[in-house]
Amino acid sequence: MTTASAAPTRYEAESSPAVCTGTIDSNWAGFSGSGFCNGTNAVGASVQFSVNASVAGMASVGVRYANGGTTSRPADVMVNGVVVQPGVGFDPTGAWDAWAVKTFTVAVNAGGNTIRLSPTTADGLANVDYADVDVAAVARYEAEVAPATCDGTIDSNYPGYSGSGFCNGANAVGSAVQFTVNASVAGSASVSVRYANGTTVNRPADVLVNGVTRLSGSAFDPTGSWSTWATKTVAVPVDAGSNTIRLSPTTSNGLANVDYLDVTTGATPSPSPCAPPSASPTAGQPKVTVWLAGDSTMADPSGGVCPVGWGNQFAQYFTANATVRNSAVGGRSIQTWLYDPNVTSTMDSSGECVISPVTYSSRWQAMLDATNGMKAGDYLLIQFGINDSSSTCPRHVGSARYQQLLGVMAAAAKARGAHPIFLTPVAAITCSGSTAVGNRGFVTETNNAASANGAPVIDLHRLSYTLYNTLGFCPNNGDYTSGPLGAFFCNDHTHFEAAGARQIAGVVARALRDQQIPLAAYLK
Repeated sequence: MTTASAAPTRYEAESSPAVCTGTIDSNWAGFSGSGFCNGTNAVGASVQFSVNASVAGMASVGVRYANGGTTSRPADVMVNGVVVQPGVGFDPTGAWDAWAVKTFTVAVNAGGNTIRLSPTTADGLANVDYADVDVAAVARYEAEVAPATCDGTIDSNYPGYSGSGFCNGANAVGSAVQFTVNASVAGSASVSVRYANGTTVNRPADVLVNGVTRLSGSAFDPTGSWSTWATKTVAVPVDAGSNTIRLSPTTSNGLANVDYLDVTTGATPSPSPCAPPSASPTAGQPKVTVWLAGDSTMADPSGGVCPVGWGNQFAQYFTANATVRNSAVGGRSIQTWLYDPNVTSTMDSSGECVISPVTYSSRWQAMLDATNGMKAGDYLLIQFGINDSSSTCPRHVGSARYQQLLGVMAAAAKARGAHPIFLTPVAAITCSGSTAVGNRGFVTETNNAASANGAPVIDLHRLSYTLYNTLGFCPNNGDYTSGPLGAFFCNDHTHFEAAGARQIAGVVARALRDQQIPLAAYLK
């Protein structure tokens, strides 16, 4: 499939035909154009943009906003009067003059469209500056049309579906829906699944491409009723030619009802796998900084030889035009990394650790510094989820809080023109017989946060235990002091010797290329 796209088009909130249910203000600095929409503090007090698309397809919508409050200001995203993404979070930005960008993907028609942000709480909207909209052509694959297959029935008893019906999968683990998708070139595909979930619980599913699990436990959250349809968008790698994309439920509740897939593929062939360092820098390439935020599995060694985080070995995979700055710190959860030393040992009534005072750590403030911190074109790689699973403070982080803090970091990067990349936590070595298996939490949360914030995600959890299987680390006798296992790991099952860290760094570099993440242009 060949796609078409154009440079993003900017739609200012203060410029007609945009409509603001509130006032156009200019009292907070940093906005674009002549002002911003300050919506009335009420449910439904919205801002609406009139968007033109030369072709029907998927629109990447970047909403620039400011939220000087202390809580999220969620809004339903409506396209042409229909809610397509309910309750999208517009998280605090720290001040009303601190602007961030919230990115999501929606389907649009050729010609005129309306994109409306309708707040769902009495606090109303965040202040909205503009929407940047980029449209790419899309191919639609209906669940009821062969060669798509449905492990269930094709039904039509709930209205609002496209085509002649939808897949109502059997309520069982693995009762899947599968689509056959064509791509003209290898690369990354944006896959939007239209679905309905009339229950009150998430119906997660693994996303498999050509039989390989690319996303584990991707969430298909409740939509309110079986006749209320929503869109879940994920990014997956595809091969040139024919591919299968399969949604396989991971619980006995089975899948949500699935209407169709909208698939947008890139226009650039996938590069070859990551080679050992040897090439010279690319001429004319702008210089960028690759910022790393994470825990001990990513951090530089603090003394002695072990442990060595993979971030310490990452720079060797890049040309001289990319500088790696590793700010990962051992023993940190995402919250203690962000707020050191102010996360206390006290847990509040909601089950989260109390932060007092609520002041960012020096390492995060350094990244946010206007002079020496993140700048336009840079990249921020974020990997947590190991220490966060602690049951006690200060390291404990709950599921919702973890996703919120990933969103805070992504928004801050985007506000500075940098590009966030999320990583699931690297696996320790755990054997089930002769097979290395996953053992980390926060994998689903990382994927969900990536979807919510329009950021690519590298499933380092899966990629790392897949590497352990390739290296034949299972079964083993638990001796981390000698042999191949001892050369890879420190005297535990978690941390890396330099050689192991180098291989994990190579896995991350290869994923950048395989997933067509633009930072791959700086790889040797």
